[in-house]
Amino acid sequence: MSKYKLLINGELVAGDKAMDVVNPATEEVLTECPWASEDQLNQAVAAAKAAFPAWSATSIDERKKVVGAIADTIEANAQEIAQLLVQEQGKPLQEAIGETYGTVAFFRYFMSLDLPVKVIEDSERRRVEAHHKPLGVIGAIVPWNFPLILMSFKIPPALIAGNTIVLKPAPTTPLTSLRIAELVKDVVPAGVLNVITDKNDLGAPMTAHPDVRKISFTGSTATGAKVMAGAAGLLKRITLELGGNDAGIVLDDVDPKKVAPQLYDSAFRNSGQICIAMKRLYVHEKVYDEICEELSRIADEAIIGDGLEQGTTMGPLQNKMQFDKVKELIEEARDKGKVIAGGEVPDQKGYFIRPTVVRDIGDDARLVKEEQFGPVLPVLSFSDEDDAVTRANDSPWGLGGSVWASDLDRAHSVADKMDAGTIWINQHAALDPSLPFGGSKSSGLGTELGQEGLEEFTQLKVINMKKETAA
Repeated sequence: MSKYKLLINGELVAGDKAMDVVNPATEEVLTECPWASEDQLNQAVAAAKAAFPAWSATSIDERKKVVGAIADTIEANAQEIAQLLVQEQGKPLQEAIGETYGTVAFFRYFMSLDLPVKVIEDSERRRVEAHHKPLGVIGAIVPWNFPLILMSFKIPPALIAGNTIVLKPAPTTPLTSLRIAELVKDVVPAGVLNVITDKNDLGAPMTAHPDVRKISFTGSTATGAKVMAGAAGLLKRITLELGGNDAGIVLDDVDPKKVAPQLYDSAFRNSGQICIAMKRLYVHEKVYDEICEELSRIADEAIIGDGLEQGTTMGPLQNKMQFDKVKELIEEARDKGKVIAGGEVPDQKGYFIRPTVVRDIGDDARLVKEEQFGPVLPVLSFSDEDDAVTRANDSPWGLGGSVWASDLDRAHSVADKMDAGTIWINQHAALDPSLPFGGSKSSGLGTELGQEGLEEFTQLKVINMKKETAA
């Protein structure tokens, strides 16, 4: 029987079924974990609904104390959680440690925010106030690439706003969420935080559940569209942080040796499995050859292996489905461009692909048009800045993008023309919990992080009082 349990109504319970969790570095079963039934989903939602009146009635300061206690608990167990994260997700231990402590920092950031009553008008005639009220039960769905940090986009703002939660981690990375649930079960009032797991079979019933007031989903655009469709019948609130095909534009005044390591990290961190990773790179023809050479050199120096092994700089892809997709894209790219680094699958167990750089590739290649979500970067040349912007914007996605230049005014002008939720200059994927984050086009709806991200978990309620008695 699995040592891991679901958290429902403050109790650790076995799943009605069980499922295996595979270590992507070995392709071996790491452990068994619970697989919740739809009945257990309904129990979790019922528990969250029952806990909502008391929880929402507590002061925001009391709710912050509970969020702080969760953060303290994660921090006190950070090394254990990070080791577990490596085994289920694959990333190198140092990256897992960074994600774990980053999660703590995101939780604590939200504790610094408040939801004050805003007085819109206070005149002789009337007083008008804007209040932010909690919604109720939140369904939070987290993907497999960053199971901890993306959880922290949802749990702390939802709880601080006065909501209760049912959290559903990805089927391939459920263990860290279940372990944290076990650690905090006596820290959070019963029913306020519930954690269930599935094999991608409970997303639809969670989305359609009449007692779930909002779905906060991070994942693929295709699944996000299903969430939106499922929520439509009840006009349920949704926040969707979806896929991206982020473009970087490198202007001709950069120092290739200085900028190349940053470009590499922007594309290949977490084996390229980041929604806002740089997935297409447009480089001015003046520095194109040098940038390609530097990226190739850095990629060839990468040490691929089990994330728990000392010296590993890149782990495996997280699951076989993604592994097979990326291999297919690389093989197709060989006919469309020139592979100058990587491209090989090491002769060993695990879902490993060496960091791959492809140059002289056209905009019509699948590797350029689709989101690869893996350690492969197409590098394209341009001569005209406006042409580069047009090509970068020619995508159904618009999550993020970046411009790299020495002339900051020029970089800002280019960034202003790019169509995405966040454009970075001389950096990429620089997330900060205090800064609002969200995508344009097919990359999502709504905003996460910052004050705006907190308010997304509330209902705006206006009280408009006429200053004249009814007597």
